[in-house]
This record gives sequence, C-alpha cells and structure tokens, in this order.
Amino acid sequence: MPLETPVVRVGVSVFILQNSSQQSTENPRFLLGKRINAHGAGTWATPGGHLEFGETLETCAAREVLEETGLRITNIQFLTTTNDFMPADNKHYVTLFVVCLRENPSEEPRILEPHKCEAWEWASWESLLEWVKQEAEAQNGVVDKTLFTPLLNLVRQRPGVKPVL
Repeated sequence: MPLETPVVRVGVSVFILQNSSQQSTENPRFLLGKRINAHGAGTWATPGGHLEFGETLETCAAREVLEETGLRITNIQFLTTTNDFMPADNKHYVTLFVVCLRENPSEEPRILEPHKCEAWEWASWESLLEWVKQEAEAQNGVVDKTLFTPLLNLVRQRPGVKPVL
C-alpha cells in the first residue's frame, strides 16, 4: 500500500468575543475549548475546523461554531493567518483566524461534540499571552493551559495582532 502524500489543509479558528459593549480592546475576552480525541488533544483552542470545498470563510466559521457550541455568530471579520506545521502529528495547516460576536450575548456555549471538546471557558488575551510565555519558558512542561499550535503561532508569527472588532 503506497504512503499518502501529505497535504496542507485549511483550518478556520474563530475568536468569539464575550461582550461587545463592555469589551476591552486592550484585553479582549473570548471562548476557548479543551480539545480531546484529535491532534492537539489536551490543548486549548478557539472553536473552528476545516474549510470545506467551495465554502466561504464566514460560512465555515458560523457552521463550525454552531456545530460545536450551539452559538449563532454575527459580524464575522477576518483577523489574520498562521502557518502551522505539526510534524509530530504529520499535519500542516494554514489557519485563517476570524473574530466575531454572539448573536445573543446572553447565550452561553454548550458542549455539543463531547468526543472532541471537554470544556468551554471564557479567557482573556492577557491570559493567553501569559500561557504562551509559560510554554516557551517551561522546563518541566508545567503550564496553566497548553495551547493548540495555531494559537501559539498566532502570538509568535503575528506579534501585535489582537482579536478585536
């Protein structure tokens, strides 16, 4: 049986801002989920997934968020892109980041794919930056939260980018 040729895939990562009216542009808060049973298991990531053939970025973001959290999103805007090579998993992604709001700001996320995500939490940008710093400095691997490679690369590859509208 021949080996499959690795391909570069397109991932979509969605920063859902917690609150638009009281949102700090200096330290925005957004949704993170703890991944399980997939590459990046045990790491924290924003909702998201694969861009399907013929799908727009906005449609993909809305579909993935609804499937994973039950939330409907609005005001979806492109943020940036990262190049995410994960040799340990034999995976390579270009990740498209978007930022958006919940249609209903009082609605909270639900775990709709318990085989993929074990928890949802609101986190701040300053906390995320601290977790990236901890991971870079960790001698014994102990960090408050281990982040999924695209989030690590967002901070490393795109300094100064912040998920705000």
